Amino acid sequence: MDDTIKKMLQTLPKIDEILLILEKENIFDKAPRDFVVQTCRAIVEKMREDILTAGKNSDHSVFIPTVEKAADKIKKKIEGLHTYSLRRVVNATGIILHTNLGRAPLCEEALEKIVEISRGYSNLEFDLSEGKRGLRYDHVQEILCALTSAEDAMVVNNNAAAVLLVLNTLSEGKETIVSRGELIEIGGEFRIPEVMEKSGSILREVGTTNRTHLPDYERAIGENTGLILKVHTSNFRIAGFTEDVELSSLVELGENTGIPVMNDLGSGCFVELGTYGFEKEPTVQDALKAGVDVVTFSGDKLLGGPQAGIILGRKDILEKVKKNPLNRALRIDKLTLAALEATMKQYLNMGKAISSIKGLGSLTEPVTAVEKRARKLSSKLKGLSFKEFTFSFKKGYSMAGGGSLPTQEIPTVLVAIDSLHLSASSLGAKLRCLKIPIIARISDEEVLFDLRTIDETEFDLIGKGLKSIDIEVNRDDASGERKN
Repeated sequence: MDDTIKKMLQTLPKIDEILLILEKENIFDKAPRDFVVQTCRAIVEKMREDILTAGKNSDHSVFIPTVEKAADKIKKKIEGLHTYSLRRVVNATGIILHTNLGRAPLCEEALEKIVEISRGYSNLEFDLSEGKRGLRYDHVQEILCALTSAEDAMVVNNNAAAVLLVLNTLSEGKETIVSRGELIEIGGEFRIPEVMEKSGSILREVGTTNRTHLPDYERAIGENTGLILKVHTSNFRIAGFTEDVELSSLVELGENTGIPVMNDLGSGCFVELGTYGFEKEPTVQDALKAGVDVVTFSGDKLLGGPQAGIILGRKDILEKVKKNPLNRALRIDKLTLAALEATMKQYLNMGKAISSIKGLGSLTEPVTAVEKRARKLSSKLKGLSFKEFTFSFKKGYSMAGGGSLPTQEIPTVLVAIDSLHLSASSLGAKLRCLKIPIIARISDEEVLFDLRTIDETEFDLIGKGLKSIDIEVNRDDASGERKN
């Protein structure tokens, strides 16, 4: 270790010296003392590591450690604790059910109900008519059954949990028959076979990736068969030389053999999307009309509600599912129940559901209306007299997202942003760093705002955000500090 590095190590600030500066700035009003002390130690240790690394690389240009610099780093760390990590963003990507951006925005009625229920006490598990303990599922059971004609209904915290719970209840230690072409992978690299393994059920694959026939299921049935499972491939499609077995045929097979049939729809839908120009997407009502014993689907995808796993089906089967001890670990909370009940009430009138549920509205909105909104945004932005940006229109396609309608391209209109000094990736990064981040689409070195997922109420946020970037870039350019 050379003398320069030794001297730098000797100048490392002492913890007490840093704390003295921080105390004068009332840092302990912002964080517990133990955390501040631990942060001081971590910052000083990082300074030590930086000096030693610089010594190994013969780089003596590393900053000189001072008590003021250490205190400044700690203050920034503490200030970060007071900044919310989970934040609102503007979704300008055109992906309507964007998993990374929280999927379906809730309708106004759901938001109002969440606030109302969270402000005080509620009858979450209290039967008001009987004056005794009730079941939390009862708050959505009646309306779900009314909308779908199911015998019974219950809800857990997401659809993977719903699948896990039903498999564990009906087929633990037994075989579940699934077509090889339906062994899908859902988000986060979770796969149906792995969920099945954790449930205690034994996977029995039948058919091939592209073709499965009814006799494949028939030959697989044995003494240890617990369940027949059909999984809707909601997040991909196989085209060409393909064949699968209709749900109604599996239901008939189940009735003849006494084996329950389950249909995992993944992204559950109550609306006939074919009337809006989409390919046929099986609805929850379709599955139940086919006679399936139990169906599972998500609440926060095409349904447009909060994250939830909805289980519908035969009353005797759902009674068993409700009594499964695993259900306790997967149960839904009161705020999700409040949002889900409010969302379901919109479906009592399908026309109202399309207009009030934002995900459905974005999916079905005519492209002419999207174009009108794009022209309004462009006009507003041009009126702000940017030095850095120019704007133009482009036609393009949006996507449903959220593992839904994977092959559907939805016509849209985009506002393209050209920057004088910034590359597309640099502008995209600056948009993400705004107080209210704007998540844009970047394609062919262009930043694109897809108006299908931008509400008119967000125009001011977009204008203010771009204006702040415009001022920053031109200030840096004038001082010679601009970086692309």
